[in-house]
Amino acid sequence: MNFEEKVVLITGATRGIGKAIALLFAKSGAKVIVNARKSDKDEAGCSIVDKIRDLGGEAVFVPGDVSDVKSAESIIEKGIEAFGKIDILVNNAGVVIPGNLESTSEEEFDLTMDINVKGTFFMSKFVLPHMKKQGGGVIVNMGSVAALKGHVDRAAYCASKGAVVALSRAIAADYVKDNIRVNVVCPGTTYTPAIKEKIATAEDPAAMEATFIGRQPMGRLGRVEEIAHAVLFAASDEAAYMTGSIIVVDGGMTM
Repeated sequence: MNFEEKVVLITGATRGIGKAIALLFAKSGAKVIVNARKSDKDEAGCSIVDKIRDLGGEAVFVPGDVSDVKSAESIIEKGIEAFGKIDILVNNAGVVIPGNLESTSEEEFDLTMDINVKGTFFMSKFVLPHMKKQGGGVIVNMGSVAALKGHVDRAAYCASKGAVVALSRAIAADYVKDNIRVNVVCPGTTYTPAIKEKIATAEDPAAMEATFIGRQPMGRLGRVEEIAHAVLFAASDEAAYMTGSIIVVDGGMTM
């Protein structure tokens, strides 16, 4: 998968899966726009850009809140200003707030939907006119196995990721004639910094890790690089006949 001369914008790109996606795109030749909801002085964002440049690639850090309509539009515009176009948008930014229906507050539900769903909606909405003008493009949205099966204590998160899948298919149907493809990658439990922190801060870290691993048919958690490879495939020319599709990378969790 060669992405030379391609420009990719990745939201939530300073840690975990987003960071892995950014670095893998850079290694594959793409120019990378790194986004996170931090200031332009954010060390994590600047660090990713520095790593990409050390690899011989080109990258810029564009901070902004994808859940804010004006901020989302600004992120797209600044990305265009930096490289002249955006060929690929990866909507990776997201939050996971635990809770069942009774324990989840309205504020927590709204925050989850704002970032996970409205963020995907806003970023896609503002990149689409540019993609249409340049003759096509690809959007890859980050779903989750939580969109495909019920998860205990994740009511708002499941609802938001189910919405992302449905929204992605609607966008794919609306813009297929504009040569714009839209696909969803649904990871299972992946060994991200958030999972590491959850294990480390548990009352019994070893038991917590065993619980995570115990529900995986493959007997291990996913690696961020494995999710990143799926994203790159969904965005690649090799997947040119794929749109409105769901790629599940979950170690067999939903089989």
